[in-house]
Amino acid sequence: MIKVGIIGGAGYTAGELIRLLINHPEAEIVFINSASNAGNRVTDVHEGLYGETDLCFTDQLPLDEIDCLFFCTAHGDTRKFLESHSIPGGLKIIDLSMDYRLKAEGNDFIYGLPELNRRATCSAMHVANPGCFATCIELGLLPLAKHLMLKGDIQVNAITGSTGAGVKPGATSHFSWRDNNLSVYKAFEHQHVPEIKQALKQLQNSFDSDIDFIPYRGAFPRGIFATIVVRNKCSIEELTRIYTEYYERDSFTHVVDKNIDLKQVVNTNKCLLHLEKHGDKLLIISCIDNLLKGASGQAVHNMNLLFNLEETVGLRLKPSAF
Repeated sequence: MIKVGIIGGAGYTAGELIRLLINHPEAEIVFINSASNAGNRVTDVHEGLYGETDLCFTDQLPLDEIDCLFFCTAHGDTRKFLESHSIPGGLKIIDLSMDYRLKAEGNDFIYGLPELNRRATCSAMHVANPGCFATCIELGLLPLAKHLMLKGDIQVNAITGSTGAGVKPGATSHFSWRDNNLSVYKAFEHQHVPEIKQALKQLQNSFDSDIDFIPYRGAFPRGIFATIVVRNKCSIEELTRIYTEYYERDSFTHVVDKNIDLKQVVNTNKCLLHLEKHGDKLLIISCIDNLLKGASGQAVHNMNLLFNLEETVGLRLKPSAF
């Protein structure tokens, strides 16, 4: 049994992580650290877990009692924690913040996109979980990068649900503003673009094009739906073969010959991809659940790899029919 600790237990991603772990046959949650909620029941915050757990939040950090530590912290806080605490040498870490996603001197974290770094993750100690937009977009482009086909600028439009803004309410996340509304934010400047470029260059070192990424806020709770356009002269049959072969050993990423929609992935750890050719333009449609495949589901996938479990354990989740 994998003994698990969680730091930062009150947010949306933490709630999904707790839900997955309390139902995981090979994991046991030892503690959920939240200074602001210490002593309160987990169900006081994550009410959807009534009847599933009697765990309480704690301000204690019994790091010597666990095998794996998850960080569901704000960006910057994981680094501060690791720099200010003594970490047991054998403790494996999965960080859901963006603190260690980019390579840098002294950073031994593996970038935890299983479809890119599965083998490296299996032998790692520290894993940086990818960003939600980054996951969706990278999965749409990795097969092209492997075949050195990314030779021009990439156009990306992607819309995300309100849970992507976090649990703390703000001017652009509360219901009365978000409902029946649509808006652009961080056009061409989103913080996930550097990690997307890094992942693509891992397969295609020559890649040096712009990623023109326009993110949208959507009027729905969860999910990311992305459309990606690149120029490519190959036939749709050849491109479908390239994508299918790239993902043939992956349990959660699937190439679909019919058009796809967001409801097919919400509440699952799947990424669905659909390809279309329009002249010399290739349209790639990619969609995921931002809280699962884009965050906590992928984190549990990485835990399974770290501890040599079958990678789908605890993650065979089904979408709602409606």
